[in-house]
Amino acid sequence: MYSIIVVPPRTPEDRQDRGQIRLAPGERLRFGRASGNELVIPHDGVSRRAGELSAQGAFWILSNLSARQTYVVENPEGAGEHIKVGPGRLDAPIPFEFSRIVLPAAGDLLTIEVWAPRHDYLRGEGGPDGETTAPAFSVDRTKRYFAVLAALCEPRLRGDPHAPLPTVDQVVDRLRAAWPAASRTSVQWNIDYLAVKLRLKPGPETADTGPRLNGKKESLVSLALRFDLVREDDLVVLSPSGSASRAAR
Repeated sequence: MYSIIVVPPRTPEDRQDRGQIRLAPGERLRFGRASGNELVIPHDGVSRRAGELSAQGAFWILSNLSARQTYVVENPEGAGEHIKVGPGRLDAPIPFEFSRIVLPAAGDLLTIEVWAPRHDYLRGEGGPDGETTAPAFSVDRTKRYFAVLAALCEPRLRGDPHAPLPTVDQVVDRLRAAWPAASRTSVQWNIDYLAVKLRLKPGPETADTGPRLNGKKESLVSLALRFDLVREDDLVVLSPSGSASRAAR
């Protein structure tokens, strides 16, 4: 199974979505301006060999190959939480499930998003011999993506199994009490992440770009309710008190 998903940056000259790159444990991705990199960033302010990502199971490491620039790795859910990776630093471990690498580039700030959706758990002792069964779906109820999923499922969990799904704007309004900074962009980003995490979105090796947003929401809610990924008592995450643990991260 892949370990991390890299969402390449868009430069001012590159307006189109550049897709996703998936790395399995042990795989590496070099990025920079030169054509020999696996991820080429065509910007004059980016070093020819700028850096390297390496997937390490449930987390990843970053090497800064620049001679002068410090890179900042932000946790978009961490209320300012970030890590600095100085010039020449090798194999800096990054613990965030969602990360944004910020590259200073001649007056521009380019961002590479890195998702680490894989979760590994302690296996119980004293059980039968052999490998334990891997969980079908792995969700973290403290993350904002789970609050987005709960808001999408709420109308049907409240007793109307055929209720229309909320629009993105309605989800934003529903989340405002627990997540004041919620926006259309952040909600859509989390919906896209959920589609990847729950394996509803085709991989980059296919030509299919996946369902449209409305179809994606319907698929997410259908899967979540069918397998009890979200229950009615989980709707507490939509209240301000339910968001306290996420705000504290």
